[in-house]
Amino acid sequence: MTSRRFFRLSLSAVGLTLIVILLGAWVRLEDAGLGCPDWPGCYGMLLGVPQTEEAIQAANEAYPERPVHVGKAWKEMIHRYAAGILGLIVFALAVMAVRRRHEPGQPVKLPLLLGVLIIAQSVLGMWTVTWLLKPMVVTLHLLGGMTTLALLWWLTLRQGRLFRSQPTAGLEMLRPWSLVVLALVVVQIALGGWVSTNYAALACTDFPRCAGQWIPDANYGDAFVLWRGLGVDYEFGILDHPARVAIHFVHRIGAVVVAVAVIALAVAAWRRAAGSIAGRIAVAMVALLAVQWALGIANVLMSLPLSIAVAHNGGAALLLLSVITLYHSLRPLPQGVAR
Repeated sequence: MTSRRFFRLSLSAVGLTLIVILLGAWVRLEDAGLGCPDWPGCYGMLLGVPQTEEAIQAANEAYPERPVHVGKAWKEMIHRYAAGILGLIVFALAVMAVRRRHEPGQPVKLPLLLGVLIIAQSVLGMWTVTWLLKPMVVTLHLLGGMTTLALLWWLTLRQGRLFRSQPTAGLEMLRPWSLVVLALVVVQIALGGWVSTNYAALACTDFPRCAGQWIPDANYGDAFVLWRGLGVDYEFGILDHPARVAIHFVHRIGAVVVAVAVIALAVAAWRRAAGSIAGRIAVAMVALLAVQWALGIANVLMSLPLSIAVAHNGGAALLLLSVITLYHSLRPLPQGVAR
């Protein structure tokens, strides 16, 4: 079984990853994604941002296309610092895993994979800035963060220190269905990222209709073009309104599909094992789904308040973790893990 130190470090990494995801949403929603026009520093500074008159003047001369906005620069750097600390923790987990690789129950491949993923996330973070908020890159960066969160949570769960019970008889048949639901949640998160990176969150300002229509007039042809070349500044979006409506409306349809799938899986798990861990997780899934729907509707009707929009990102992450937790409860623990 893994050491308590490894377990605590992996669990802390989960918490920090969730914070980094929320910070990323906060930066994006505050239009601070280009608060620092360079990477990894900010106007050439690795620590801090230009704040004195002399430093700001020098930065403005070096980057005339991006005048210094101290508040936005600090928001971007806070996100980078948190992500950097997370990277160090993940690399520490990888080193510990390699050193303890001969101990029973010690995972090695997953911590090493996470180290590679962190490097890929760093590259995507750099491209997010240097490619001027290209929607595909920003969305991939979001998905990379969610993948990091999911794998760290899986690493933590499989150590057997949080949920040690074995699957209840009759629940094994739900494993493939839980994977289908997991895939649907991931697709919906990607659609949500596409909504955000194309500034389409308020393309529809009423609910449940959009511009007074059940099926709004929209431009689906332009809405999902993934690559539009380099050298284009995507801050505040470049799509026309009908294309943004298409993105928003597809995200709403996705929310309905995910809701049906999550509720069906939760009901099936609860009916087969109401008193087990799986049954309790199923209830939590439905509760998180309800909260996520409420946050999504509030974003539309209240014109995207910052706190609710950030919470909507956090709700997506928690719903993802709940489905992963259910899937974990349907699988036996690996050999070498205490039961």
